[in-house]
Amino acid sequence: MTRMNDATTERELAITRVLDAPRELVYRCWTEPDHLAKWWGPAGFSGSSITVNPVEGGAWRFCMRNAEGEEHWASGVYLEAVPPERLVFSFRWDPEEDRPLEDTLITVTFADRDGKTEMTFHQSGFVTDASRDGHDDGWRSTFDDLASHLTNREEQS
Repeated sequence: MTRMNDATTERELAITRVLDAPRELVYRCWTEPDHLAKWWGPAGFSGSSITVNPVEGGAWRFCMRNAEGEEHWASGVYLEAVPPERLVFSFRWDPEEDRPLEDTLITVTFADRDGKTEMTFHQSGFVTDASRDGHDDGWRSTFDDLASHLTNREEQS
């Protein structure tokens, strides 16, 4: 896994990773509940409930739970789903008293790089710099888990 061209700008987040897996598999990891349950969520969290309908206009909903059992729910709608090239979807945390309500937009592209996948992640629409920075930390940890999930799948084959 290589990190390249990462950029965090005012109220936007961009992360690019090269993953050692074909883009068809990486795309499926973003769109199939069985895959998502194994990697989506930062270190210390697990996916306890996941529903996805990765088609234009389809909804998704995700619950991640920490070691203490606290649940954090997020949801959104797919605006684009172009297998295995691109996903665009809205992202919103369920309201919590210590978190401002914000709707963000996520775009993920998947480019073939000689059997590996260059995944470019972009999230925009943050209400505060602190929210952007928290998502930056969370997504980087989450993408570490994605890379591990892909490696573990290869070892099981």
